[in-house]
Amino acid sequence: MGNVNEMVGGTMQKIKELIDVNAVVGNPITTPDNTTLIPVSKVTFGFASGGTDGENIRFGAGSGAAVSITPMAFIVISGGNVRMIYIDPPTNTSIDKLIDMVPGVIDRFTKSKPEPKSEETL
Repeated sequence: MGNVNEMVGGTMQKIKELIDVNAVVGNPITTPDNTTLIPVSKVTFGFASGGTDGENIRFGAGSGAAVSITPMAFIVISGGNVRMIYIDPPTNTSIDKLIDMVPGVIDRFTKSKPEPKSEETL
């Protein structure tokens, strides 16, 4: 079974090399007016493999994989505001709802810094 395991392991390693976190949330791009754009993509992939490797059987194996990276939106950070600009309207799947929440969460963290207390309020 060593040859089949090596083949499957090699294919999985190649998929890992193709897909990383930067494929989903891209590197930030800062424009001259200090606006930051962060690309967001949807990554889907499929993988299949099979084979035979026995004592009295000739080795035979095959594997295949498909990867699709689809640009979905940009997170735009400008002037202290965060918003999502979609390339296509969202289809209201769970992942789309999660992506919709990202700007609000970022806004909450940036606005939740405590105000320094003045001497009058002490």
